[in-house]
Amino acid sequence: MKVLVLGAGQLARMMSLASTHLGINVLAYDVGSKQVINPVTFEVKHTTLEQEVEQAYAITAEFEHIPEDVLDVCQQSGKFYPGAESISIGGDRSKEKALLDNAKVPCAPYALITEKSAFIEAIEKLGLPLVIKTCQAGYDGKGQWRLKSADDAEQVWSEMKGFLDTGTEAAPHSIIAEKMIPFDREVSIIGVRDKDGQCKVYPLTENQHTNGVLTLSIAGKEKAAIQAQAEAAFENLASELNYVGVLAIEFFDVDGKLLVNEIAPRVHNSGHWTQQGAHTSQFENHMRAITGLPIGSTQLVRPTAMVNVLGQPSIPQAVLSVADCTSHWYGKDAKPGRKMGHINVSAANLHQLGERLAELAELLPEEDYPGVSATSHALILN
Repeated sequence: MKVLVLGAGQLARMMSLASTHLGINVLAYDVGSKQVINPVTFEVKHTTLEQEVEQAYAITAEFEHIPEDVLDVCQQSGKFYPGAESISIGGDRSKEKALLDNAKVPCAPYALITEKSAFIEAIEKLGLPLVIKTCQAGYDGKGQWRLKSADDAEQVWSEMKGFLDTGTEAAPHSIIAEKMIPFDREVSIIGVRDKDGQCKVYPLTENQHTNGVLTLSIAGKEKAAIQAQAEAAFENLASELNYVGVLAIEFFDVDGKLLVNEIAPRVHNSGHWTQQGAHTSQFENHMRAITGLPIGSTQLVRPTAMVNVLGQPSIPQAVLSVADCTSHWYGKDAKPGRKMGHINVSAANLHQLGERLAELAELLPEEDYPGVSATSHALILN
């Protein structure tokens, strides 16, 4: 079977690596260069999108910000999963909020802003502080503002207006203002739904972010009550969308109550731990679902942590001396803050996982890998 992935980054690469043993051949369409490439070898294939769509058994996407004309071609084929609607919702926070409302899945109170009067009304309605996010084109902490004082409203508005003015009549821009919620932690759920509507969900993952970018995830800590809330949200949203494939949902944990922060209609950074911590990884399960194969187990095999490698020229080879540690390198050119790879480390229990993270912390500079040392101590003491 041939699968075409829209987007040619590390997620397409890992989907390819995770499915070759299933007899699935993956090619990626780089929407920027409009080239078809092998996402593992980076070899360019001199064919068109239309040719590859015609030859593909199934089509999917590794990110949300895909041009409408590309989505249309893929949707018309009848082979595109999870489909243009899901991808479009994942790339537009206003559509995402409407989906959450329709599915009755809780999120922070919000207001949609397209002009200054709506901005003033949002401040009056929601109060301060506010988290303000662009509905289109924002990711990894980009396109966001924090409004804590009314004195800063004019300055923030001038920056917001700059974004709104870049929209067009055919593709207008909008902004969401959310009431800032004092949360205990950030967590996410990764689940998969097949073509028959069967859902399987991985254990909830606890996430740490630095400057809006995920730096560390841990799977294996959760209790049943929190997990049940996350699974209910997944099933409601996946059913509302008639979704096929892997769907990720990020939450704020507010004193044991989960509020959705955002959704991602694809395999997700916070699910990378599944490569070593679950019998069937998120990447393999996504490929199984979109090609009609039975989806695999999502049960936790062992507690696992994922450490993101951001902007580094390489992963220190010494990390492989840590027991049950695996490094994953994406083969990209190093740039500040860029996701270059990740490190998974597993253990028999959380105490041992803390000990292994402590070993990693000795090998990884804190300024480049924030939170590894502190997390190790917390797990050891827990």
